[in-house]
Amino acid sequence: MAVRMPSNFGRSGHGDDAPDVLGFEILAEKAASLGRAGERVEAALARLRQGGAEERTVLLKAAAEAVRAYFIQRELCGLRRHDAAIREYDIPKAVLARLGAR
Repeated sequence: MAVRMPSNFGRSGHGDDAPDVLGFEILAEKAASLGRAGERVEAALARLRQGGAEERTVLLKAAAEAVRAYFIQRELCGLRRHDAAIREYDIPKAVLARLGAR
């Protein structure tokens, strides 16, 4: 099924009052993607905390990849500082060290 924007959106004279439908869709997808990335971080950190010493290296790598993807998605959403996210998710220093943080 093809989706077509209503014809009244293309008319001139709307100026700044015309809704930016595509912009809203993009923002919604960015927010949804950020939420999914956050869920992956939570899951990876939970596995890391529950895992044993023999699998720690593999779990650290997986957690670091999830956090890296989350940070990239945050930056795409315009959120440049990650301090609050690090505290909120209680990201261990061992994971942050794999990202190059000090």
